Amino acid sequence: MRGLFGRRTARRERPRRVSPASAHSEKEPGPGRPGSGTAGSAGSAGSAGSAGSAGSAGSAGTAGTAKTDAPGSPDLRDSGSSGRHARPRKGSRLPFGARSVAGEVFILQVAVIVLLMVAVVVAFLLHAQWDSSRHARQEGLAVARTFAHSPGVLEGLDSPDPTAALQPRAQAVRKATTVDYVVVWKPDGIRVTSSDPDLIGKRVVRPYKNIVERAHRGLPTTTTLESATGGKTVNSAAPITRPDGSLAGLVSAGVKVTRVNQGVKNQLPVLLMSAASALILASGSSALVSRRLRRQTHGLGPTEMTRMYEHHDAVLHAVREGVLILDEEARLRLANSEARRLLELPRNAEGRRVDQLGLEAGMAGLLASGRTASDEVHLAGGRLLAVNVRATRAEEGAPGRVATLRDTTELHALEGRAEVARERLRLLYEAGVRVGTTLDVVRTAEELTEVAVDRFADFATVELLDPVPRGEEPTEAPTDMRRVAISGIRSPSPLYPVGEVTRTVGLTGTGEGTADGTGADSVGAVLEPDLREAHAWQEENPERARAAVADGIHSLITVPLRARGVLLGVVDFWRAERSTAYGEDDLAFAEELAARAAVSIDNARRYTRENAMAVTLQRSLLPRGLPEQDALEVATRYLPTRAGVGGDWFDVIPLPGARVALVVGDVVGHGLHAAATMGRLRTAVLNFSSLDLAPEELLAHLDELVDRIDQDQSAEGNGEAVTGATCLYAIYDSVSGRCTLARAGHLGPAVVLPDGTVEFPEIPVGLPLGLGGAPFETAELHPPENSRLVLYTDGLVEDRDRDIDDGLAQLHDALAGHPERSPEETCGAVLDALLPPDPSDDVALLVARTQVLPPERVAQWDVPADSGSVAPLRAQVTRKLTEWGLEDVAFTTELILSELVTNAIRYGSEPIRARLLYERSLTCEVSDGSSTSPHLRRAAATEEGGRGLFLVAQLAERWGTRYTPHGKVMWTEQSLHDGGTGGEEDEESLLDQWDDGSL
Repeated sequence: MRGLFGRRTARRERPRRVSPASAHSEKEPGPGRPGSGTAGSAGSAGSAGSAGSAGSAGSAGTAGTAKTDAPGSPDLRDSGSSGRHARPRKGSRLPFGARSVAGEVFILQVAVIVLLMVAVVVAFLLHAQWDSSRHARQEGLAVARTFAHSPGVLEGLDSPDPTAALQPRAQAVRKATTVDYVVVWKPDGIRVTSSDPDLIGKRVVRPYKNIVERAHRGLPTTTTLESATGGKTVNSAAPITRPDGSLAGLVSAGVKVTRVNQGVKNQLPVLLMSAASALILASGSSALVSRRLRRQTHGLGPTEMTRMYEHHDAVLHAVREGVLILDEEARLRLANSEARRLLELPRNAEGRRVDQLGLEAGMAGLLASGRTASDEVHLAGGRLLAVNVRATRAEEGAPGRVATLRDTTELHALEGRAEVARERLRLLYEAGVRVGTTLDVVRTAEELTEVAVDRFADFATVELLDPVPRGEEPTEAPTDMRRVAISGIRSPSPLYPVGEVTRTVGLTGTGEGTADGTGADSVGAVLEPDLREAHAWQEENPERARAAVADGIHSLITVPLRARGVLLGVVDFWRAERSTAYGEDDLAFAEELAARAAVSIDNARRYTRENAMAVTLQRSLLPRGLPEQDALEVATRYLPTRAGVGGDWFDVIPLPGARVALVVGDVVGHGLHAAATMGRLRTAVLNFSSLDLAPEELLAHLDELVDRIDQDQSAEGNGEAVTGATCLYAIYDSVSGRCTLARAGHLGPAVVLPDGTVEFPEIPVGLPLGLGGAPFETAELHPPENSRLVLYTDGLVEDRDRDIDDGLAQLHDALAGHPERSPEETCGAVLDALLPPDPSDDVALLVARTQVLPPERVAQWDVPADSGSVAPLRAQVTRKLTEWGLEDVAFTTELILSELVTNAIRYGSEPIRARLLYERSLTCEVSDGSSTSPHLRRAAATEEGGRGLFLVAQLAERWGTRYTPHGKVMWTEQSLHDGGTGGEEDEESLLDQWDDGSL
């Protein structure tokens, strides 16, 4: 038995000689001979194995290996079955014995090591030869290309005597490099230079037509061939081309294969020495391992070890007591047949922890505790077992435990109750798995009723306080309790249906349940074993009570659903027909089941509240409508995920100058934090766009803002990081039809051309926001009129079951071939094609059809830097406004344009241009080459100037400045509706503010 309990340190004991009588007793044991090691000694082994009365469960009577034997008993340690102390075989020249387990393991390890060393050497040689050849190809090609593109090579080749011009240079290159030759030759194969002067003027080694054909296409060629000087050579040829693309000649550089192989041979001694050293080191390690194995096996061969363990197993499985051997981690290492029968262990029980074997809690706890036990009675599989546990750890051995089991009674009377207890435990476990699978309050209540019905109750109902399904916290004020779930063995039932109010917490009278008292805290679990005798319950609703009793319902348990000390509702368990009435044990189980379900319901309620807050916040932060503008026809969609509100957003921002900014972004994560972060970023984009920044500058400012937000939250330690958010920002100019885009880690747009084809333009991708360290780049697109720009977030094309490449391919197919679709129709078609039934991420989609402002609605003039040019410009503006039918705003526009042009002439620099844009509003723009922007101020009474911008601000609906790479643009917008056409009366009253009296 000692060898079965684990590895122990070998002690140096002098082996005893085996007497012939002892050997004979082992081979041919008598029927009553003690210590024979067969099944005939079961009685003796059994008494030794049941260590409960002897005080030592680890006695070795079952295996015949005890340290101290009874007087007169034979010494089993000398028998052949006790090979632990047998002397190793002699006569073998190997250090561990050729026929021992250690010797066989050593020979196998050495053989494997030798094979591995040989494989490594061969693989290294092959790799070294391949690497040398590759290096020769690269070196020859590099020399040929460098020489072909060197200055003067083409002129020398086209000179009257190309050999005189190129031969010295070719020889100098050959000597300066490691190649064996540098040959310049013409397309007809005639050598111009050569390391062997006798070969100059002769043709190169055939075939060379393929090399010439590739050279005509500008391609180099590397081949292995027989050189003219003898031997295989790695030859690389590079073309020499003229400026017109014609082939002037070729340059060949070669390295002989013998030089390549020589490099491999030079490395071979070092490789062999390394392999020999590794072999010696590995063999030494194997020798140490085999020596340790020899000590553990005491030099026994496989046959001796097999015979010894066969004898041990025969005795172990013949005893009438169950034996379990456990290691220090409470893992089962060995169980005899009786133990498997008593505990009903599975076939694969060895190696598993005792708490994973399906044992009863008491039995598993005892075996896993590590404490010593003597004749403790525990329940296991309907049996009462007397259990003895002893430690097998000696002073020098590994820790472990051995347990013996005896069946003391069949427990006929307790089997029924034990089965009920097991069923209740299984039901509680199943409830923990099935209740609360979703974060929906009503669905969680339905799962509770479904788990209880048919295994604990015939009908189950759940009533919740009205605030709970909405995610609100229940209060102490009188509140209706409404039925939200019902399950039963048949339908319909005489109970209140879903949606009916059954109780009012805080008032007397409760419907089908028991009285609630005067407040929520007074509700307790109530047992009604016989509803026919429950007069208080019948008086609450006599008609429905009579119907329930008539339907066979006869017993009821009502249990409050409480979580964190707050009453959420109640659950009612009903039994009907032939089911037994509820008892006190059932009441305790119902309370445990309700307590577990109440936690899941409260978690769902809290999630509902948080999700509602996040949805409300996000809806308030997303655009509620699209602004009016003429540059783009826009349609948008936002679809949140069921897992919670995400951080995707979009925006459409009108800009001055018939331009529109399109924004799509994504914040990492879900919930309130993501929604709040999305609102902050969207507000920042709106503010930055009001400064009329270029896309790359806006993203740079946004990246800096995200970095500051993360620093503030890290310093406070109370927020999630914003780093990782993505954004795509695009500006479309309807005058030029140009679209400028930049992106920070976001997916690029799709462009649907007017003919229905789809493109995914290459937009330089920047790092996500907050990472910093790299500037953002822009790209310019010129989509034709009536093209559709499709901007989206990753939730549209990427999902847990779909790769992003597959999603982009599906998006391409959904967009292609339908040029007649409007943006609204495009949004619907894309979502129908790509949106999965249960998306794991929210989706933002923006589709914009491009429109171009007609040229007849754009007027532009170049203005000389002369104050005398203002008057002619005003006349031209008046004519253009009259042509457009805007005579009502002519005076106001002349005044605004005069002030802006005068400012540009006086304070700006050339070139100066004026432009009018006629769309929903009238836009006046004056650009100049200066980057200095004027500021609005109120002039003092004594100042002669300083009132021009004030006039402009009063007359225009909006005005501002935007900077360009060549200066700035001053712009104004005048509304053509709602009185924006202005009358002369308003201008006159405005000018009257600076009459002589006020000055």
